[in-house]
Amino acid sequence: MPYVPQDVLDRLADLERQVAQLRGRAQIRPAMNQILNGDVVIGEGGQLIAKAPGGQSTFIVGQTPDGDWGVGIAREQGSAALTVGDDVLTDAQMIRMWSRSGAVIVMDDAWADGFLGRPSTPIPMQPTSGRETSATALTTAWTGATRLMNAVLYASFETYTPAGTTADVVFEDSDGAVESWVANTSNGWTTREITRPVRQGFMAHVNYRLKHNVRTGSGAIRTNCLGVYTRHTFNEQEAP
Repeated sequence: MPYVPQDVLDRLADLERQVAQLRGRAQIRPAMNQILNGDVVIGEGGQLIAKAPGGQSTFIVGQTPDGDWGVGIAREQGSAALTVGDDVLTDAQMIRMWSRSGAVIVMDDAWADGFLGRPSTPIPMQPTSGRETSATALTTAWTGATRLMNAVLYASFETYTPAGTTADVVFEDSDGAVESWVANTSNGWTTREITRPVRQGFMAHVNYRLKHNVRTGSGAIRTNCLGVYTRHTFNEQEAP
């Protein structure tokens, strides 16, 4: 039997063990549930989606099937809770908060940059002693003030004029007359609804006044405020 140095056999055995270890390690995948450093980029389409055990998507970011780019956060049962950029009919990239029943309860305005969309903001109006008057000079009947949140102003008033009497009515903001009209319903009420883009910027302090006077006749006129508030735009034409 030829002589083989013992150290060579030991070395061969050691090499065999190392090859076996390398083969075993090659079949083991590292844990892929952590990102300890660096960025994860999703570009040119695609989404990152997290799902609840039942299969409902609870977090989505990326390009939607409709082609919009956005972020969506949903409740465990799948109903939307907060979305960014899912308004495919505009390019406004709106932020919207959803109720559990599926209604948008908080959002910015799709057509008026810089304004709140929802909720709508009521403007409290207080009557004055001139709410009922026989004066021929303009008399303040209602006053109110607000810090503007929404882009569209809505106001509704009704003015009573007795038989043989007509009245001039004007609704003003801090910049002057918003709209004026003549109440001429004989022995009855003339109703006026106003819908206009606001004339001031977001968070601007604005004073409102409703004034009226007897135009013809001598009877006493009276104006009621049915409501004043601001709301979001319904279309691009309503934007300030």
